[in-house]
Formats: sequence, C-alpha cells, structure tokens
Amino acid sequence: MTHAIVIHETGGPEVMKWEEVEVAEPGEGQVRLRQSAAGLNYIDVYFRTGAYPQETMPFTPGMEGAGEVVAVGDGVTHVTPGDQVAYCGAIGSYAEERIVAADRLVKLPDGIDHQTGAAMMLKGMTAAYLLLRTYKAGPGTTLLYHAAAGGVGLIVCQWARHLGATIIGTVSSEEKAELAKAHGCTHTINYKSEDFVERVKEITDGKGCDVVYDSVGKDTFPGSLDCVKKYGLWATFGQSSGPLPDLNMGLLAQKGSLYATRPTLFTHIADRTDLEELSGALFDVVSAGHVQIEINQTYPLRDAGQAHRDLEARKTTGSTVLLT
Repeated sequence: MTHAIVIHETGGPEVMKWEEVEVAEPGEGQVRLRQSAAGLNYIDVYFRTGAYPQETMPFTPGMEGAGEVVAVGDGVTHVTPGDQVAYCGAIGSYAEERIVAADRLVKLPDGIDHQTGAAMMLKGMTAAYLLLRTYKAGPGTTLLYHAAAGGVGLIVCQWARHLGATIIGTVSSEEKAELAKAHGCTHTINYKSEDFVERVKEITDGKGCDVVYDSVGKDTFPGSLDCVKKYGLWATFGQSSGPLPDLNMGLLAQKGSLYATRPTLFTHIADRTDLEELSGALFDVVSAGHVQIEINQTYPLRDAGQAHRDLEARKTTGSTVLLT
C-alpha cells in the first residue's frame, strides 16, 4: 500500500487526511508515477475549501509533482519506465504514487532534479504564459506584479528582468521587498505602509504601467485598474484575497480604454504542443541560469495541513515543496 492526502469534505487544513490508498495499474494512455515531491500552490487551497468545486469526493489535492515513471499503459510512447518527469494540471499530486495521464508529463532535463521540477512547473509556466503570451514583456515594458515575493512572483521578476522589462512589485514586508529586489524587481511597494496606486504613479511619472499582473483579487481591486496606462492591460489570474466583485465594463472606459483579461494556465497547456512550448521555454531559462527556482520551504507530505496554514498566513516565500 501507498499513502496520499485525502479530502472527504471541504473546509480548513484539518480536512486533509493522511491515508493508505490503492494505486491501480495504468490504463491506456496512462502512467504510474512514483513521486518524490509535490508542489504547493494557492489553487490547492481553492480546491480544499470548495472555492473551486471538485466533481468527485473524496479526492487527493495537488496540481504539480515530479518523480519516476514505474509503469506505462498501452499507447504510451513518449515516456518509459525509469524516466524522470514532472507535470502540472493533473489534480492528485499529494501522493506517494499515482496514476496520471501520460500526455501531461514532460521529461526533466539533466540538471533539474525532482524537487526543482515539482516547485517550478505550475508557477514557472504561469510566469511563461503571462510574460510571453498574455502581455509580451520586453525592453520598454513597465509592469506591476502583485505579491512579488511569492512563488510565481520571484520567477516573474527574474524572467522579466532577463527580458529587459522594468518591474514594480508589491510586497507585505521589508524582508519580502529585499527578496524581490534580489530577484530582479526594479521597484518595490510595501502595501502595508504605502498606497500602491500613488506609488505606481510616482514611479511612472503619472503614466502608469503597460500591464498589471494581478493574482490577489478583491484586495487590489479596483486599485490595479488605476495603475494601468491608457490602452494598457489588466490581467487578473487569481484571487488569493477573495473573489472579485462583478466587473462593470464601463470602468475600463472611464480609466483609459483599458483591456482586461482573465487567463488560466490550464487553457494555455491544454494542448500537448502548448505544454511542450511553455515547459520548454521554462526549462531553457532555468537551465541557462536566468531564472533560479527558490525552494524556501519543505514539509513532509503528511504535514500538508501545516503547509496550507503557513501559505494562507503569508508566511511562505518563493516555492514550497511537499516531500514523500
């Protein structure tokens, strides 16, 4: 028998139970994976609380992981037993072993270990689609990124610096401000002691930003719109502080003919070709040293509840990995 975190009812961190589970043999198009690491992400909280309803109960949470292929089902050709792989977008990663659809797996390049792979897939490919697709950042781009010291934020700061952009990042403490700066953030704003809208206006000489990447939600709305220059883009891709109110589209007109979008990673990697493109871009910048994946916290997988408590209390920075 093997073990996994199992949720029988939605609620607080205490609903995650460490239980023995059975893992079947892989069917057609599937792989049995022995995992050594799973990534922790805020979307896991959304599933745990029921903010993102899960179709079946009980279920195992977790959206990314890394490990070794131990068996493959019929029709699987791009991975074989013994391959070291990582994935995201397939719920169920809080497990020692699991079945996963083979088309979700990508092989880890030499030099990228399981912990790094588990820490980087969801966050790193989120950074990839934001910077390379949602708004193509480059020299001359001024962007605002909320929660710049978080897991996605530290990757975005490094990657955007590599692309030549000017990065303004919001943080909740001076320690997190120093961390964001060390990873390429050009300007930091402590939203606990500063008005981020006024500071953005000061930094940009009143012009605003080309794009605001916002995963915070309720607490940064509608302020984020006031940070966007005319014809600029507000990209809302999460709700860590709570869901947004209904958007009055007239606000976009009032604030400068703004554009707004609500992208998701899972749309961007739904097709295998897109998955390979974004993961390849991520592996390239990590392998070249342009982006360092910061694993600042690790927990035993059985202690996932404590990891969730710390994440929700904003005690974590960078990436967090659960170890089997």
